[in-house]
Amino acid sequence: MSQTTERPYILHMFTPTPQMSPFDVNMAADAGYQILVPYCDVDVRNVVQLTQDAIFSRGPKGVSRTGIFIGGRDVMLAADMLERAREAMVPPFEVSVFADPSGAYTTSAALVALVEAHLKAQYGDEFKGKQVLVLGGTGAVGRVTAAISATLGAQVVIASHSDAARAQRASQDIDERFGVKTSGLGTGTRESLHAALAHADIVFATAAAGVQIVSAADLAQAQRLVIAADVNAVPPEGIAGVNVMDDGKPLAGAARPDAIGIGALAIGNVKYQVEHRLFTRMRTAGKAAYLGFAEAFDEARAVVAERS
Repeated sequence: MSQTTERPYILHMFTPTPQMSPFDVNMAADAGYQILVPYCDVDVRNVVQLTQDAIFSRGPKGVSRTGIFIGGRDVMLAADMLERAREAMVPPFEVSVFADPSGAYTTSAALVALVEAHLKAQYGDEFKGKQVLVLGGTGAVGRVTAAISATLGAQVVIASHSDAARAQRASQDIDERFGVKTSGLGTGTRESLHAALAHADIVFATAAAGVQIVSAADLAQAQRLVIAADVNAVPPEGIAGVNVMDDGKPLAGAARPDAIGIGALAIGNVKYQVEHRLFTRMRTAGKAAYLGFAEAFDEARAVVAERS
């Protein structure tokens, strides 16, 4: 009597960097993928060939147990690679593709979803029309956070403490690639930082870990600030007064007594759940799904809503 052996779940992991992130490998394994194959130094030119090698080798049934993950550190390149993989599919030979470079898509999704939920719950408000300042906004998380916030109708300023021209280039790139409208600003001096903070309703700190970019004295200049959210989990805090565990806690030192803070571990908890769910969704959906930061944000909203 013959036995039918189910085909294993295979995940092909593309990255333009010299190595795949161990974090993403672990997450994929925990979501049920049995064979994980990293492909390093991959760029847009390689995506079509690798994708079609993956889809044609297992037959229409095998593709449902095959997936592609796109990592790396460049959020714009990852978006292009995701689109190129989609274009390479030949139905019914079509597999799911999930992009999350440097965890930026899922981290940004969690960050914005938490702020959105607190805006509604504590202020009865929404992102539309809000003045949003993204400090350290030229990095991976900053760029995606800016893009998501802009799609929600916020007036978004991408700030760089080192180079105003770099912030303006990042803004232009984001606007052109994702069809949104942002602006770029340099905050390299205390005066320029204070001027930016004075106009902000929401401040996202997405700069490098272990660097405080808003001191207590700086925070006092933010007269309109209602929510400060900080992804930095390494001391000192990126925004003075925002503890890593904060999840809507009153923000000490803020000009407004009702201002609140959201810290890195609260954000990270949602990010972890979002990434796990998207890997699981890709493996179990039964039909091809294409998962970028928009889909990550939808999932983050669902995770946050379940907490209430």
